[in-house]
This record gives sequence, structure tokens and C-alpha cells, in this order.
Amino acid sequence: MSQLPSESAQQAVTYPSLFLLVALGALVPVVPTGAVVSSAAVVAFHQTAPLALLYIFVVASFAAFLGDISLYWLGRRGVNSKNGSRWLAALERRVADDTLEEAQRKLREHGVTVLVLSRLVPAGRIPVMLACLLTRWPTTRFIKGALPACLAWAATYQLIGILGGSLFAEPWEGVVAAVALTVLISGGPALWRRLRGRGKGSDGKGTPGGKGGVPCQTPRAGQDSAGSP
Repeated sequence: MSQLPSESAQQAVTYPSLFLLVALGALVPVVPTGAVVSSAAVVAFHQTAPLALLYIFVVASFAAFLGDISLYWLGRRGVNSKNGSRWLAALERRVADDTLEEAQRKLREHGVTVLVLSRLVPAGRIPVMLACLLTRWPTTRFIKGALPACLAWAATYQLIGILGGSLFAEPWEGVVAAVALTVLISGGPALWRRLRGRGKGSDGKGTPGGKGGVPCQTPRAGQDSAGSP
């Protein structure tokens, strides 16, 4: 692992792979795209090519932006359709009602700023995007927030990779450090909330929903105020 391929071979693989993984991760939020960007930045940091880090930033931010816009467009099709869509349904399944309500409130109060910051907050992108969809933001307005959000996101995770690359002499060591740090940043808050939720449920105080244990429902796309489709 201490010996990496030549720089030309790395570049031939890194940039297309980076684009595909980040774009796919934006559409299907299971790929740890932050770790991908940080790892690519570590490799670029140890290269002699002067523009390698700039190329990583451009490719990562463009792929994230394209993925976000594509997912939002697919979601808008579901909002405007009487039968909804599997993309919109997938987004709704990932967001709890109270989280959605909080995202909608912040969106009303702060507008595009919340959309920009949502990409920098762990697990913040999907709830805010869903709030934008249900509020029926036009795509042009969403783009105004998505573009700076993706630029800030790419810069942040690239800096993590540069930090990892500067601390270790071997590129693979920097990659391991950057991946561990990005996974901790992105997954730590969600794991903490899950552990807290289990702790509350074990003492009988964590029953979800409203009074009597009946879950509180927030009307979403395709539902009326009574919760019927």
C-alpha cells in the first residue's frame, strides 16, 4: 500500500472515479462522498502536478452540483404528479416528521442560507432538500443555493484531505486518516442521536409520536390534512 501507481495513472483513474462516485452519492445518499473527496485530495497533495488539487475541487463540486440538481428535478416530478414518484418517496422515508418540520421552519426564516449550510451539516442535505420540494421552490431558486453549497462542501472536505496529507509522509496513511475523520464527522451525530433514542426508549420515555404513543403525522406530498393519499 505504500507504493502508489504513477501520477499519470492516478490522474486517469482519480478524476472519472471521483466524478462518478460523488454524483452517484448525491443521487443515492449511501456513498460516503466526503471521504471520497478527502481521499482524492490526499493523493493530489502528494503529486507534483501544480493544478491537481484545483482539478479535484472542480470535479467534486461539479459532480455534487449535478447530482443535487438531478435529485431535485426527480423529486419535483413526484411533487407535481398525482401519484408521486419513487424518488420523492425515498426522500420522505429518510426524513422524520419532526426533522422535516424543523427544516421547513428554518427555510421560511432564512431562505437560501439554510440550503447553503445544509450540505455542511451532517445529514442536513436531504431534510432541507425535501423541505424545498414540499414548499415547491422553483428549480432556479434551488440552483442559487445549491451552487455555493456544493462549492463550500467540496472545499471543506478537500481541506480535510490536505490536512491528512500534510500530517503523514505516505499517501496511504493520509488517506486512512482523512477517511476516518470524514466518517467520524458525517456519521458521529447520527450515531449519537440513535443511541440517545434507544436510551430514552429503554426507560419508557421514548415512545415516538404524540400522546398515547400515537405517531404524529405531518402532511406530505400526496396527502391531505387527514393523512389519506
